[in-house]
Amino acid sequence: MKIPLSRRVVAEFFGTAFLVAAVVGSGIMGERLAAGNVAIALLANTLATGAALVALILTLGPISGAHFNPVVTLADAWEGGIPWAETPRYLSAQILGGISGAIVAHLMFGLPVVSLSQHVRTGLPQWFSEFVATFGLLAVVWGCSRTRSSVVPFAVGAYITAAYWFTASTSFANPAVAIARCLSDTFAGIRPTDVPWFVFAQFLANGRAASSGRL
Repeated sequence: MKIPLSRRVVAEFFGTAFLVAAVVGSGIMGERLAAGNVAIALLANTLATGAALVALILTLGPISGAHFNPVVTLADAWEGGIPWAETPRYLSAQILGGISGAIVAHLMFGLPVVSLSQHVRTGLPQWFSEFVATFGLLAVVWGCSRTRSSVVPFAVGAYITAAYWFTASTSFANPAVAIARCLSDTFAGIRPTDVPWFVFAQFLANGRAASSGRL
């Protein structure tokens, strides 16, 4: 029996919210405890994000597919996994969930509900990094799901953990997360003016992956 769309949308909302709360919250905690050591703060941010992804995909995957990411949803629709008519509700839930997650992280650490980020993330190397990170993420998701779907949560968590370190952008690879992170002037933030280029690179990777037959 197919799970009702309303339930799947709620799962996408909460999954994306918890993911962003993990990204932003661990960034805040890592920065506070690292005593100025950016590498230690990034390591804390990385491990928390990767672990959260594994847990969330395992928990919510059976309900919604655990996309938590507009490019994953669009790629799934391209493959016929989700009807195109349902994608707007998935995308809305992911974006709103991401924003909610940033707010929750701020409240947990006693920060203003919303604080526009001043963290500069721009330039061709970072945009190209987002293209590479997103293309790689989609390749991992669909490569594993076609052969060993049970390992997808662990493969995605491992990939994102690694991509934090091998990309200049620290691998956002997710438009909903990028939008949410611009509302947080913390370690994980990104300036609002830098978000459109990140999102463009992410969707460009989505289109390239689909057209190349990798999905």
